[in-house]
Amino acid sequence: MIQATDLAKVYGDKTAVDGVTFTVEPGRVTGFLGPNGAGKSTTMRMIMGLDAPTRGTVTVNGAPYAKHKAPLREIGALLEAKAVHPGRTAFSHLSALAATHGIPSKRVHEVIEMTGLGAVAKKKVKGFSLGMGQRLGIAVALLGDPQVIILDEPVNGLDPEGVVWVRNLVKYLASTGRTVFLSSHLMSEMAQTADHLIVIGRGRILADAPIQDVIEGQGKARSRVRTDRPEDLSRLLARSGVTIQAPEHEVLEVSGLDSRSIAQIALDNRVLVYELTPLQASLEEAYMQLTKDEVEYRSDAAAAHVPLPSGSEPDVQASAPAQEVSR
Repeated sequence: MIQATDLAKVYGDKTAVDGVTFTVEPGRVTGFLGPNGAGKSTTMRMIMGLDAPTRGTVTVNGAPYAKHKAPLREIGALLEAKAVHPGRTAFSHLSALAATHGIPSKRVHEVIEMTGLGAVAKKKVKGFSLGMGQRLGIAVALLGDPQVIILDEPVNGLDPEGVVWVRNLVKYLASTGRTVFLSSHLMSEMAQTADHLIVIGRGRILADAPIQDVIEGQGKARSRVRTDRPEDLSRLLARSGVTIQAPEHEVLEVSGLDSRSIAQIALDNRVLVYELTPLQASLEEAYMQLTKDEVEYRSDAAAAHVPLPSGSEPDVQASAPAQEVSR
């Protein structure tokens, strides 16, 4: 279990983390999301004892990381996959770490096979691809068979097979009662992997709830409606807070009005509706809504119009500013 209480970190006149309190429970995958500059990396570094809090406390299994006699057996972390001497082999790097914690060499061989590093275990790390570096970082995190695992962007650089492997791995670890804390900027992966979400923005907690609650709490009611009188129904449904789009013939997508209200209006006005399907907001939509005022780095609309080579034409016209969803 990870417990943070009034945890804060200030660098000069910049507050990176602003008094956050949260608990990462065992037995589930907890996702950690936030825009660039939100405080995710700083929070993870404070959990691992790499940065000292300006205020507050954070404990792992009831004690600060530095107080554990064999920390690798308590908490395993992937924060920076490149933090390995390039002249070492994967095997020698893992063996050195194991020796400092009294971990038997058998475990080194286990994590090498578990993470798919068998074919490159005796090769120097400087020749590793980004994906292999990530696998080695995960192997280090698992080396002490810890009860708490922190993985920062674990699928970065992995191929599709590797992404699925990580997804299944973290779910398995949580199913065995371990505490799994996972950061990723890939919304699709987080939606498939996490059970619970903690969202941070400008150093403050914006959400701390089961993933479904976050999605339902931020997304407006939205429905797909098929009718042979789309213009008439659009006029009847139009009101403050309701947006209506017509993505195809005889189809409306209505936001801001629940399906029952749409059905009642159509019935009262004798408009035939032959499909009425509630649409669930995606995690990406909920995240964007939740963090829309907390984005430190925002792309300018003008920047979306990139000059094209002479004689070429754009395939897609940019219509709105983009928001970054990464670390």
